[in-house]
Amino acid sequence: MKKKKVYTRKGDEGFTTLIGGRKVSKADLRVETYGTIDELNSFVALLLDAIEDPDDYRYIMRLNLNLFNIGVYIASGNEDDATFEIELAELNALEAAIDKIDAELPPIRHFVVPGRCVGNALANVCRTVCRRAERLICRLNQESAVNPRAMQFINRASDYFFVLGRKQHFIHNVEETAW
Repeated sequence: MKKKKVYTRKGDEGFTTLIGGRKVSKADLRVETYGTIDELNSFVALLLDAIEDPDDYRYIMRLNLNLFNIGVYIASGNEDDATFEIELAELNALEAAIDKIDAELPPIRHFVVPGRCVGNALANVCRTVCRRAERLICRLNQESAVNPRAMQFINRASDYFFVLGRKQHFIHNVEETAW
């Protein structure tokens, strides 16, 4: 089998094709949304390099696959819920992961300034990109219905990255900077 070239030149005019064949502008909100989820996945991959806890590492890998599923769903351009593969069990697992980490942490009494250790900084980059993805999904939902579970999962994922960042401070004995 002959190897195909990576470039196709089909996007040179500023258009791309969604999964399913519909041609749209590269400036389309749907493209911006799945592109942001793709960006988040890349930052999650970087975050994994800073994670030492094997349970957290395994869960982040699972979360990364779920983010991929959401990105594919958004890229499909198909509002049919039957194409969406995030099960309620995944949302429940995400909430359980948040609760597990949060139970290990001291109560939060103030806003926390990100940084002071690599794991915290990377978790907060993931959190902020995730929040942007959430805002884009909400805008997209105003144009065409988005499966509510996608919106819920992205919302909870940003909470997960927040508590994971706090955990990085905690396990590395780094005092949180209060704002």
